[in-house]
Amino acid sequence: MKDQVELLSVSDLRVQFPGKKSGVMGKPLLIPVVNGVSFDVYRGETLGLVGESGCGKTTLGRALIRLGHPLVTGRIAFAGREISSIGSREFRSLRKEIQMIFQDPFGSLNPRLTVRQTLEEVLLVHGIARGEAASKRIAELLDVVGLNREYRNRYPHEFSGGQRQRIGIARALAVNPKFIICDEPVSALDVSIQSQIINLLKDLQRDMGLTYLFIAHDLSVVEYISDRVAVMYLGKIVEIADSTELYANPQHPYTRALLSAIPNPEFGAKKERILLNGDLPGPLSIPSGCPFHPRCPVATAACRQRTPKLQERHNNNNGHKVACLLYE
Repeated sequence: MKDQVELLSVSDLRVQFPGKKSGVMGKPLLIPVVNGVSFDVYRGETLGLVGESGCGKTTLGRALIRLGHPLVTGRIAFAGREISSIGSREFRSLRKEIQMIFQDPFGSLNPRLTVRQTLEEVLLVHGIARGEAASKRIAELLDVVGLNREYRNRYPHEFSGGQRQRIGIARALAVNPKFIICDEPVSALDVSIQSQIINLLKDLQRDMGLTYLFIAHDLSVVEYISDRVAVMYLGKIVEIADSTELYANPQHPYTRALLSAIPNPEFGAKKERILLNGDLPGPLSIPSGCPFHPRCPVATAACRQRTPKLQERHNNNNGHKVACLLYE
């Protein structure tokens, strides 16, 4: 952890999406995706958020900046200010401080706009610069993300995946944000390009004092870039700890299973793989008690009845929290 000053604080966040109407009265069925998540992000750090596809990590990130139209409850505070209940107009001014880098670098860019128009639009909407000042700012942004200034009049289809992601990063940086949500920003890229983008993000964080929520499913990438890591399962955080601590000493059975799946790069090295039974349940069939118990290799009868709370282990003062009845 860095200086331990909270930039973002989330408490009991719940996100539901309206489904098809059902019943005699035709009330919409609410589909729970995030189920009571609480965590903090400190200034200047990178908090990694990992889990299987469908666990709710992307929905969580989008809910923080009000993307989409889900039903969101809970408390969100940014820089000491309660933002979960403010109006849309007031929240719009906050978007300059909270930005997002998307997973699909092509789908997140308007194919009809050149790079210059894409970045200029951001500067104009937020009243940052126009005219000659905007052109100068755009040139600076392209320099920062490692793109040739000559490319500013090209369209998204004229770039590679890595270059398009650099444009997405430039767009996020255009408003001088404090906090950036990185939603699997390298999963759609080749391995060699992934390392370039990850190193760019680390350099930008160092030079600009940025804070990241880094959402990913590649545990090796998360280990490299993150200061702390939170593990998510079926809409809940089941473990959160310092990155080094979590990878060296995982406590939750789900975390252990995830880490056992990381390939060992050493030739001939053998690694014990923990195989989980069954598939990830859907949001409408979440098990009672501990949501992980049907797949857990060490589940007890109590796990089917009681829902564990995310809390520090007994006599553990290093911030390592786990939601498992084995430690309560």
